[in-house]
Amino acid sequence: MTENSQNLKLVTTALLLGILMSAMDNTIVATAMGTIVSDLGGFDKFIWVTSAYMVAVMAGMPIFGKLSDMYGRKRFFIFGLAVFLIGSALCGIAQTIIQLSIFRAIQGIGGGALMPIAFTIIFDIFPPERRGKMTGLLGAVFGASSVLGPLLGAYITDYISWHWVFYVNVPIGIVSLFLITRYYKESLKHSKQKIDWMGAITLVIAVVSLMFALELGGKEYNWNSAQIIGLFGSFLVFFIAFFIAEVKAKEPILPLWLFKRRLFAASQLLAFLYGATFIIMTVFIPIFVQAVFGGTAKNAGLILTPMMLGSVAGSSIGGIFLTKTSYRNLMFISIVSYIIGIYFLGTMTPETSRTLVTLYMILVGFGVGFSFSLLPTASLHNLEPQFRGTANSTNSFLRSFGMTLGVTIFGTIQGNIFTDKLKEAFKGMAGGGGASFKIGDPRQIFQAGERSKIPGFVLDKIVNAMSISITHTFMLALIPVVIAAVTIFFMGNAKVEVSRKQKAS
Repeated sequence: MTENSQNLKLVTTALLLGILMSAMDNTIVATAMGTIVSDLGGFDKFIWVTSAYMVAVMAGMPIFGKLSDMYGRKRFFIFGLAVFLIGSALCGIAQTIIQLSIFRAIQGIGGGALMPIAFTIIFDIFPPERRGKMTGLLGAVFGASSVLGPLLGAYITDYISWHWVFYVNVPIGIVSLFLITRYYKESLKHSKQKIDWMGAITLVIAVVSLMFALELGGKEYNWNSAQIIGLFGSFLVFFIAFFIAEVKAKEPILPLWLFKRRLFAASQLLAFLYGATFIIMTVFIPIFVQAVFGGTAKNAGLILTPMMLGSVAGSSIGGIFLTKTSYRNLMFISIVSYIIGIYFLGTMTPETSRTLVTLYMILVGFGVGFSFSLLPTASLHNLEPQFRGTANSTNSFLRSFGMTLGVTIFGTIQGNIFTDKLKEAFKGMAGGGGASFKIGDPRQIFQAGERSKIPGFVLDKIVNAMSISITHTFMLALIPVVIAAVTIFFMGNAKVEVSRKQKAS
């Protein structure tokens, strides 16, 4: 009995380390991005470092979830860890932004196996009465990764090297790999299921086509060019094919019948919209701090921390009041804080005080934090046990899908606004004082030493262009957030019901 209990603790530790590593990866990289761009170049392609990882995670989640049901969770969790570690090591030796994006995709394949399988193993090894406590622990790890990621990324970047932002995964992953291999004794009973390969393939092709169209449109090719129109056409065709595949599939990636439940459908749409907008805050606030305020990666990480702490507070409060009022009432608190925070972030200028920026961060973090604890629970509300895993993976999948589209669409918008503002600011200055500065290579504003060499009036124009491009993007992000506010009305009055016996205990 004691040995079994000890094994459970060690297996849980392995799972938590795996989740910490994969969940932390986006925030730890976000704070180092300015420094990475200044070293590797490719400012116009930096958004792919984040989106390549998320596309791979999104594509892998439903596939690895099904494979683990068929052939065992342990082997695919180990596979995910191994691929994630290989991808991390490759990222650390990347020489160009393109290489880094490719290696991040490899990382993402591993991450796609880690996240859903870890949650499923928790449900496998713990009885129902302990699952609530354990999922709360997983939520705490998510919160910790949100806080630890920016700080760790900032300090590693400033005091060691951005390469170690990726290398740091290796020792964490090795410990997790050892514990799960040594102490997880898996049942050999697995159910054979048919994998929805057609759904997976058509969805990935549709998403990648859309991302390339948005990334290349207006840059490499005109929006009305055959290449861009072809990519949008590919997206439309494969997206329709995906829905047809889901209707016909016996075990679909996205079970469409679940969307007939109003609370479930609203929760999925909210997960998508929150994911699409929160990733923008995570990516562009550190860029704003470094490029506009002239801070280091460490400053970027520290200034992002209040937003992450706010999200932990929001998630905790949402969980505490889950049995006291409806999902809808709690999500209204969330959306009000979220809208106010994003609006004020959209009003920032180079003169905005750090104190105000910190307050705006807290509002955004507090608002989005509710969604972390409420939306997964709302997705499972009154669902039979055999459908809970599917519902949970659907919620995670759509949040990842939202993040993938959000970072691509809003990243493209920001890049286009920045380019337009630069051209406008430097129009007619070919023979002026700005001639010696490479306007097409804005990396110097991320480096304190190089930044000081830029003529003051030139630096002001570049900083102003960067500031406007990011704040305008934040304002545009209010559109999906307002849609989220409307969606909350459709959640109804459902809330978590607790029996008298459970309350007494």
